[in-house]
Amino acid sequence: MKCMNRRKFLRVGLAGFGSLSLPGLMRMRAQAAQPQSGGRTAVILVWLRGGGSHLDTYDPKPEASTDYRGPFSPIATQTPGLFVSELLPRHAALSSKFAVLRSMAHTGGGHPAGSLQLLSGDPDAIDKLKPVYPDFMTVAHYLRAGGGRKLPNYVGVNPVIRYDSFTIAGPGYLGPAYEPFAVLGDPSAPQFEVPNIGLKDGQQSERLRERISLRKQLDVVRRAVGRTDVMQAMDSYETQAIDLLTSTEAARAFDLNLEPAALRDRYGRNQWGQQCLMARRLVEAGVDVVTTTFDGPLCGRVANWDDHAVNHHVFDALKFRAPVFDQAVTALIEDLYDRGLDQRVLVVVTGEFGRTPRISYVASSGGGVASAPVGTVQPGRDHWPNANSMIWAGGGIQTSQIIGNTDRRGEEAVSRRVGPQDFLATIYRHLGIDFEKVAIPDFSGRPIPIVNGGKPIAELGAAV
Repeated sequence: MKCMNRRKFLRVGLAGFGSLSLPGLMRMRAQAAQPQSGGRTAVILVWLRGGGSHLDTYDPKPEASTDYRGPFSPIATQTPGLFVSELLPRHAALSSKFAVLRSMAHTGGGHPAGSLQLLSGDPDAIDKLKPVYPDFMTVAHYLRAGGGRKLPNYVGVNPVIRYDSFTIAGPGYLGPAYEPFAVLGDPSAPQFEVPNIGLKDGQQSERLRERISLRKQLDVVRRAVGRTDVMQAMDSYETQAIDLLTSTEAARAFDLNLEPAALRDRYGRNQWGQQCLMARRLVEAGVDVVTTTFDGPLCGRVANWDDHAVNHHVFDALKFRAPVFDQAVTALIEDLYDRGLDQRVLVVVTGEFGRTPRISYVASSGGGVASAPVGTVQPGRDHWPNANSMIWAGGGIQTSQIIGNTDRRGEEAVSRRVGPQDFLATIYRHLGIDFEKVAIPDFSGRPIPIVNGGKPIAELGAAV
């Protein structure tokens, strides 16, 4: 099975070589390139698939009426004026190391549309089956590829890819060559292993190099294309694919067993905690973009944050997942600071939107973790793109602050409203990508800006 996985990896990794002839590829990569040293910036996205309730996490409304505010009390944090839900005591103790943005808003009311708006800047409010525009992770991967590195530019540790039958993130018109290297499974499991990384047998590695027929394939393409810059890019991808299979450096970066037991405990011996620990190891080793999705059994019965009453008892679900979420996120942030990575690594924690401030009551569709038996009426919160809270940490930003506010019931952003284009501009600024000038041709050859009118969130600028 592992052999089949490796063959599949090589086949998929090389499938998109023919699409690397986009005009200006090497020039745009040069614009986005940063030193290959410890100064190279990176991003970790912690994705709450389904969208978490802002009122019950980072934007509590204790003075709202009972049909809005929920059962959880706010608690003070280290940041003056910032209160968070009592479900997040570790966040409260660590608030000096992150900023809370409470005023993200867009028009994507469905999971696909909300995800595509935030991650790729797609302006469409209608759900679509797959992305048209590349997400920011893919764009960064595309522009910062190459350089003879031993690790992928973009890794998804439980990647952001799908919501049910919809693809909610991806390369769009950049093509499958820029999809993430996907790490699947539960990193906390005793027998967990990442396939396609670091063949342990030196002779096997050498045989692999000898038997790969890439050179003949590339020679055919050379005769057909005859462009030096494209050929150099293709040579680079060939080298990266083989290096990933044979590199002990790559194998070490993915090996959580090299971490002290106490540190693994600090993150939490569970899937989300160990996903975050792997994300930290990867950016420290030189990966540019890491995404990690918080979903699955740790969310409750329906395995996501989509806390409609038909799915979950919203408050039981939040209580169930909050301790793991609180521990994993704060351990990641604190560890980045402890290791001196807080200037170059930016962490963003968000889902596609918030949840309805007004609590709804509907019969459960099934019993299980955080959901009453079928037919039992229980509370829930529905989709709410009008207001979403997210946290930002690291990246040399100004922390210990609140950016934006919602009204007294948490329904609308009433100050410092920002949108997906501002979100993207902020991330690109950190990555050193000139978002105001870079445009990438779509399938028809039309140049599409990677940001359309957005500006970096000024309050998240470099700390003084």
